[in-house]
Amino acid sequence: MNKMTVTGLMGTGNWLGILSTIFIVLSFYFGLSFFQYLKLGDERLIKQSKIAAVICLAFGLLIPVFYGLYLYNQMMK
Repeated sequence: MNKMTVTGLMGTGNWLGILSTIFIVLSFYFGLSFFQYLKLGDERLIKQSKIAAVICLAFGLLIPVFYGLYLYNQMMK
C-alpha cells in the first residue's frame, strides 16, 4: 500500500468521525423528542421518534466499528 492511499484512508476516518458525531447528536434529539411526545400521548410520534433515535444511535456507533475493521484489514494486507 503506498503512502497516498494510507493518507487518504486517514482523511476518510476524520469525515466518518464527523458523520458518526452527527448521528449521535440526532439520536439525542430524537430521544428528547420521544420524551416530549410521551408526555403529549401521541402514539404515532412516540413510535417514530423512538425508532429514529435507535437507528441514529446504531449508525453513530457502528460507523466507527466498521471503518476500524476495514482499516485494520487494509493495514494487514
